[in-house]
Amino acid sequence: MAVNRVPVLKRCRSLDLDPVFLGYDKKSNRKSPRAGKKMSEYGLQLREKQKAKFIYGVLEKPFRNYYERADRMKGMTGENLMILLERRLDNVVFRMGFARTRKEARQVVDHKHVLVNGKIVNIPSYLVSAGDVIEIREKSVSMQRFKDIAEVTNGRLVPEWVDVNQESFKGTVKELPSREAIDVPVDEMLIVELYSK
Repeated sequence: MAVNRVPVLKRCRSLDLDPVFLGYDKKSNRKSPRAGKKMSEYGLQLREKQKAKFIYGVLEKPFRNYYERADRMKGMTGENLMILLERRLDNVVFRMGFARTRKEARQVVDHKHVLVNGKIVNIPSYLVSAGDVIEIREKSVSMQRFKDIAEVTNGRLVPEWVDVNQESFKGTVKELPSREAIDVPVDEMLIVELYSK
């Protein structure tokens, strides 16, 4: 599997992105060497796509597949794309506060700690639906790792489309997220323009 080994803060700087959106509370004081330079229209579109891919941890081919799927759905393609990315199981685990970062959420899912409707699901790209119950396996909750996670994520804001019980590591997807409920700083219209060339 392809792995992006570029340091997170360096990547955030190059994409002009706040690390908070990835779950990191570090700050970088250095400026990107390209800061303040004018960017071409293509450069702006490409940067938005790279931003979305980086935030959700998706590589080019699956991202393209999400775009094509969003294009076939009813409604605005850009909004559909963001909703599909937001519905990924690793992202929902992160949003519910069962992991400190999306990368950690992906690992938690990979290592079979997560149950969806009572069944183990170890596919980070699994798309959750409205009404799905997502919980951390009973055996895993007692692990030190999850105690540490609970300490860090306790005060984190949970989106209104999920209902979470932090003590028991259990949550429900009340409804599918709307674009307004997704606080990711990506201009999806630029991604649509890039792909529709």
